[in-house]
Amino acid sequence: MKNRNKCSDSDSENLLLQHEIEVMEGILDTKVQYRKVVKAAIGKWVKDFQSGDIEIKTVDDLKKLIELDIELQKDEL
Repeated sequence: MKNRNKCSDSDSENLLLQHEIEVMEGILDTKVQYRKVVKAAIGKWVKDFQSGDIEIKTVDDLKKLIELDIELQKDEL
């Protein structure tokens, strides 16, 4: 006699898929927040550069921010 309290394979698959969806949604939400931070940092860098607070020799910081922004956008395509 089969135990009727066990989840069927279909129920288990649905639960697993639901969990994976929730995990992916969390990751995507986090990426959105990271992009906001990166975009704000890029804006601040440009403002500081325009005001003369940053010299051209420190462009590496901007490059790193832009590369991070591009990396965060890859999954959005």
